[in-house]
Amino acid sequence: MSNNSVTKQAIRRVQQGKVADVDDVLATEEPLEIRIIYGPTRTHKNLAVTMRTPGNDTELATGFLYTEGIISKQVDVTSCKKLNDNVMQVELDKSIALDLKNIDRNFYTTSSCGVCGKASIDAIKTECTIYDKVKPFTVSAETIYALPEKLRGHQAAFAETGGIHAAALFDLAGNIIMVREDVGRHNALDKLVGAALNGGMIPLQQHILLLSGRASFELVQKATMAGLKVIVSVGAPSSLAVQTADEFGITLIGFAKRDKFNIYCNSKIVTV
Repeated sequence: MSNNSVTKQAIRRVQQGKVADVDDVLATEEPLEIRIIYGPTRTHKNLAVTMRTPGNDTELATGFLYTEGIISKQVDVTSCKKLNDNVMQVELDKSIALDLKNIDRNFYTTSSCGVCGKASIDAIKTECTIYDKVKPFTVSAETIYALPEKLRGHQAAFAETGGIHAAALFDLAGNIIMVREDVGRHNALDKLVGAALNGGMIPLQQHILLLSGRASFELVQKATMAGLKVIVSVGAPSSLAVQTADEFGITLIGFAKRDKFNIYCNSKIVTV
C-alpha cells in the first residue's frame, strides 16, 4: 500500500468513563477517475469513478477494465499513467473495439454496487471465455482452515485501521502469492486481478481467492472473469453470489475459520 493509504485523525476516546484526546488512524478513501483512450481516432472517454484507497492505482485501473470485459489481455493496454493523484489514463490498443452502449452505462462504483438478475449472469457468459477450461484438482479442508490466519499476517492496512478489505491469492497448497487491500472490497479484487494480469498469470485456474469479508455477486463476477474456480470468504455469501458461482462451476466457501467453513456449491473438489 502507498504511504497515503491511511490518514491520521484526532479523536476523543471515551472508555470506561474516562476521556482522552488521541490520534486515530483511518483508511483513506478518495475518488479515482479512470479515463480511457481508444479506437482509430484515439477517442478520450471518462469511463468510471470509484471510491478507493490510494495505492496500486495502475493495477486497479487495468484490473477494473479486465473484470468489466473492456480488455481481454494485458497487451490490450498500450499505456497506463497517472495524470494526477486521483486520475488514471489508460490508452488501449487501436484494435480494441468497444461497444459504446455498454461503456456509456453508469460506471460510478462503490463498495456496495452491483447489478442483479439472470441477465447479469448471461452477460458474464458472453464476456468470459476461459471459465470452463480447467484441469481437475482438489483442495484439502486443512488448506482452507489455514487461509484466514495467513491473510491476517499480510493485512498491514487493516492492522492499522480496522476498516479495510483484502483480497488474497493462494496456490492450491495454500501458499500466499499476493494480497491487495482497499476500502472497497471490489477495488481490492480489481487490484489483485490487475496485478495478476500485468504478471501474465491470467487465467487463475489453479488458484484460490480469499476475501476478507462477505462474498457478493459482483465479487464472484469479477473472479469468474479472472478464471478463478475456488472462492473462500471469511463472511457470508449472498444468494446471487451462490447462484452465479454454481452457474460457472465455482466452489464457493463462506464463514471460513480455523476449524470450520460452509461449502455453498460445487463441494466435490474439497477433500476432508
